[in-house]
Amino acid sequence: MSDQRPRAVVLSSTSVDGRVSLGPGRIWTDDLEDPRRGRPAAGPGASEAWEEAKAYILRTWQPRAEWQGTGSFVRDGEPPRPLPPWERDSALYTDYMPAALASKASTLNWLVVTDGRGRLRGGYTGTERHNHHMLHLTSRAAPAEYLAFLRQHKIPCWIVGERRVDLPLALRRLREELQVISLLSEAGARLNGALLRAGLVDELHPILRPDLIGGTATPTLFDGPDLAPNAWPTPLRLRAATVRAGGTLWLRYTVDRCADGACARGEQAGGE
Repeated sequence: MSDQRPRAVVLSSTSVDGRVSLGPGRIWTDDLEDPRRGRPAAGPGASEAWEEAKAYILRTWQPRAEWQGTGSFVRDGEPPRPLPPWERDSALYTDYMPAALASKASTLNWLVVTDGRGRLRGGYTGTERHNHHMLHLTSRAAPAEYLAFLRQHKIPCWIVGERRVDLPLALRRLREELQVISLLSEAGARLNGALLRAGLVDELHPILRPDLIGGTATPTLFDGPDLAPNAWPTPLRLRAATVRAGGTLWLRYTVDRCADGACARGEQAGGE
């Protein structure tokens, strides 16, 4: 891991075949409320393992940022909430940090969402938890009315990319400007896949439920561009494996950045 960005820890609950949802086009609340997700035969093991894994991550790495993608909240194909029209203004396409937060930004816990197209428009600030606040990462492709909406609700946002969010840049800025040393991603398939392809995953905690889902369009743990013909799979090192009630597994892996000999050669390995 580079010292120019936070340590990125991924926590996800999956079926044994790696599916993170019961089907395509669903958001996390769809699965949470679906009785098929809480199959009685599996017992409480999955939820207990999740809480145990998250407590371990919080205790060990003390992440000051929890990361989600827009796909966790907005269904594919669902039109964004309409907002009043707003003339495109160059002043909107700059970073925004409310004055009341600027002086303590490096001590807050950030709820970070990647929203390059400006689809998340609920106005959620995350302030029901003490010392927490929302931060939107977006791009110059976001509509003006979305950026104006964030300012009206005093929700910080960074412009980090042209057509989509530049993930390596966003992580560097989280480290340099907000002093975030580690972050926890509880994101869905696409953001996790983008982090993987950018070489930004450092630790992985999959909670494997004892079931199979299958499908061709159902999201998996890491969805994204296929592995290039000249690229190698990301090597992992198993650190721990714990069996919980009903056959649920909590696995803990770290990305093995020395697998190709780079560490032995003294080279810097990371996601930059």
